[in-house]
Amino acid sequence: QVQLVESGGGLVQPGGSLRLSCAASGRTFSSRTMGWFRQAPGKERDFVGSISWNGGNTNYADSVKGRFTISRDNAKNTMYLQMNSLKPEDTAVYYCAAAAVGSPNFNYWGQGTQVTVSS
Repeated sequence: QVQLVESGGGLVQPGGSLRLSCAASGRTFSSRTMGWFRQAPGKERDFVGSISWNGGNTNYADSVKGRFTISRDNAKNTMYLQMNSLKPEDTAVYYCAAAAVGSPNFNYWGQGTQVTVSS
C-alpha cells in the first residue's frame, strides 16, 4: 500500500513558476514509476507526465513539454513537478500517482493540490 500527499499548490500569475511535491509512504517508492495528472473544472483527468523508478526516463504531455519538469529523490521518497511559464490553462487540481511495482499502470493516487494561474 502506498499513501501519497501532494503539496506546493497555490495562486500564481501567468508566466510564473511553482513547484509541487509528492511525498510517498512505504519502502517501495524507489521501485515504482510515478506520475502527475491534472483535472480542470468540468474536464476529465489528464496525464501530465511520468518518471521511471530511477529517474532515467521521463515522459510529458505535449501541452507541458519544455515548461514542466518531473524529478524524484528516492532517498526522500519524494517526487517533484517544476512548472515554469505557467498559463491560465494550467489551472487545475494536480494529482500525483504511483504505479504498482513492475507495472506501468497507476494504482495509487493522492488527494490533489490546487494550482490556479491568474492575474
